[in-house]
Amino acid sequence: MLSKEPSAVQGLAAGSGASPALKASALIVLGSIFAGALVGYGLVAFHLSLGRNAIAAAAVVLILIFALVVNGLHHHGFERFGFANAVTAVRAALVSMVGAIIFFPGAMQHGETTVWALVVLVLVALALDGVDGHLARRYGYESDLGARFDMEVDALLILYLSTAALLFGKAGPWVLLIGLMRYGFVLAQYIVPRLKSPLPPSFRRKLVCVVQVAVMCLVLLPGMVPPVSSWLSAIALLLLSYSFAVDSLNLLRRGEAGR
Repeated sequence: MLSKEPSAVQGLAAGSGASPALKASALIVLGSIFAGALVGYGLVAFHLSLGRNAIAAAAVVLILIFALVVNGLHHHGFERFGFANAVTAVRAALVSMVGAIIFFPGAMQHGETTVWALVVLVLVALALDGVDGHLARRYGYESDLGARFDMEVDALLILYLSTAALLFGKAGPWVLLIGLMRYGFVLAQYIVPRLKSPLPPSFRRKLVCVVQVAVMCLVLLPGMVPPVSSWLSAIALLLLSYSFAVDSLNLLRRGEAGR
């Protein structure tokens, strides 16, 4: 196993900003992935007749994500961007393409082909979800930035999938609650500051996230129609609600104990 960076470098997270070396490393990695993503977007758009607007939309979403990552580099604390963050960046590229397929109706001209392409992209993104965390632990590059980057990519994917479930007629408008719950929690933090406290790692939280993506992916499969697709979506929503309720209560109780 490679050793961690010197403690002095880890102190960057508490400093005024990221080091020039880290910025250069991040820009090279993210720039390379963005260039590769554009090629991939073009191929997918061609085969699914998505058009240039879909490519542009996916590219804009991806570059916004990468801009936020670069802006948060001071929370990384290492001289190099790392393999784990590179994998998460690839996942972000896949998720951005998922959004383009869902929101641009030209893709639906190919019916089942489009749905299967969507499912494949989601499954690849889901498979890579465990890889970035493993690499971060393997090479000693765990950081607040990496954890947040991974979490927000997951949240965006779930939002896209819940939107697809609605647009494809798999469930009613309530299914959007699955994708919006994470963002509602973030908004609640401004109203109840105690919810901003960091949460310890949780297997339950990770498992529920994987279940959300897997179930919503299953719901989108051809032949999966209401009421079965609605029931599955409802189960996913209940599990997610339970997970958020547990975390919220723990944070509120911790805040009460700290008074």
